[in-house]
Amino acid sequence: MNPRIEVVAMDALMLRLFDRIEEDNLPWLLAARQRIVEAFGAALLDLVPSYTTLMLHYDVTRLDLAEARRRLAAALDGLRVPEDDGGARHTLPVWYDPRVGPELTRLAERGGLEPADVIRLHSERDYRVFALGFAPGFAFMGLVDPRLAAPRLDTPRQRVAAGSVGIAERQTAAYPLVSPGGWNLIGRTPARLFDRQRDGYSLLRPGDRVRFEAIDHATFLRLGGDDTPLAPTGRAAA
Repeated sequence: MNPRIEVVAMDALMLRLFDRIEEDNLPWLLAARQRIVEAFGAALLDLVPSYTTLMLHYDVTRLDLAEARRRLAAALDGLRVPEDDGGARHTLPVWYDPRVGPELTRLAERGGLEPADVIRLHSERDYRVFALGFAPGFAFMGLVDPRLAAPRLDTPRQRVAAGSVGIAERQTAAYPLVSPGGWNLIGRTPARLFDRQRDGYSLLRPGDRVRFEAIDHATFLRLGGDDTPLAPTGRAAA
């Protein structure tokens, strides 16, 4: 970890903790976020985590730049990751099938694998939620096995079904809502990822751990899944 503080606006600082995206970054980012919340108190207006950074907005009527820097530096002093680094654990059932995951076969061919290998590799590990973005409840998770890594499609779909599970580079995600998208789709989950009646709306939050669990078609339908097929689209970039 190599902390640097950067001024990005008259009321905002960027704390850059790492230079590369790694799974081990997240516990440190979460620990730093908690310390910053405590250090700034009511003067903190917003705190936005990313893969390697934390951007904080503070109330300039309460703090000047020098005091904001001092509080941020104090928050990092002696920073440690607790033994329990927080985050909920989730198991998301997934029906892996070309009818709802049109790139399942393509990813297998790309990696010299069988579709069953893609399913096994994707569902045999836990993924940390790095960040939420793109759409409400859309959780960027990683990292997938290198054999599954693939670039986004060169021609994104105009409509991706809610629950669609995909891969882009070494990240994986499930679309919470119907939206455009260019990820390589390999299946679909019946889980409700975004719900306005839920506290915080999103099922998944940064720091959570997610395991995907393969289910059959009958179970998918019983859990409320929509099996409307999706057609293949433009090929992934070379």
